[in-house]
Amino acid sequence: MANQGTSSAGPSLLGPAEVRLLAERLGLRPTKQRGQNFVIDANTVRRIARAAALREDDVVVEVGPGLGSLTLALLEHAARVVAVEVDPLLSAALPATVTERAPSYAGRLEVVAADALRVRSLPGPPPTALVANLPYNVSVPVLLHLMALLPSLRHGLVMVQAEVADRLAAPPGSRTYGVPSVKAAWFADVRRSGSVSRHVFWPEPNVDSGLVAWTHREPPPCSVGREEVFAVVDAAFAQRRKTLRAALRQVVGSVQDVEAALGHAGVDPGARGESLGVDDFARVADGLARVRTVSGR
Repeated sequence: MANQGTSSAGPSLLGPAEVRLLAERLGLRPTKQRGQNFVIDANTVRRIARAAALREDDVVVEVGPGLGSLTLALLEHAARVVAVEVDPLLSAALPATVTERAPSYAGRLEVVAADALRVRSLPGPPPTALVANLPYNVSVPVLLHLMALLPSLRHGLVMVQAEVADRLAAPPGSRTYGVPSVKAAWFADVRRSGSVSRHVFWPEPNVDSGLVAWTHREPPPCSVGREEVFAVVDAAFAQRRKTLRAALRQVVGSVQDVEAALGHAGVDPGARGESLGVDDFARVADGLARVRTVSGR
């Protein structure tokens, strides 16, 4: 059992004074380049850990643990936390912070000093959950990269810029629906799971954050690979106002081929990309592959 050998007292979470003291001790100046905004409110951290609905046997991937605010809370709820941190100063300091503030849980932590966008594997048992305060500037690429890299992930909860949270969870036809919405839906059922005020961060960002929860789903049946489907998605949204007939012509080159592919998919050539769900895009990619096979291209 995950809780064997632990004390009844949970980790000592970080508040504003502790976060600033840690940063001062490390000589750390948070940078916008790395999207470093640290959570300084213990209640927010507890809320995120609860909303993640972790099980005792979950192996959690956390991206950008920073000074360890969320890490400390996650260790209490999961069997193992693999924290991926690109900043060498922070990755080196995190184990000591956990040992000091959560000694009974320190054995559950493994720190990977790496850029999450460049990670190709993670040590230990396959991870089952992703819970993270994702850096604003790379949140969508990191989320999609890890979903693709780690098929063992079953669920997750990430904190991102509020506008990005809306996009990730948007349904077809909505104003915020776009490329991130479709690509995330390839991997998971995605939903908004709350909002987080900018005032719980240090330094305070100029936007609020949103929580996005997701549960793994199998991708739609498709005769072509994910890359081919995503290429169709990118083309369909490259110029949102264009119809699919016009947008896909840039990729295929022939209006006749585009219309044949859309006919195979059962999609109106006069529709726009924002009206299609991920299953529709998979059928369109199938149709384009069929047209290419018939035409010998």
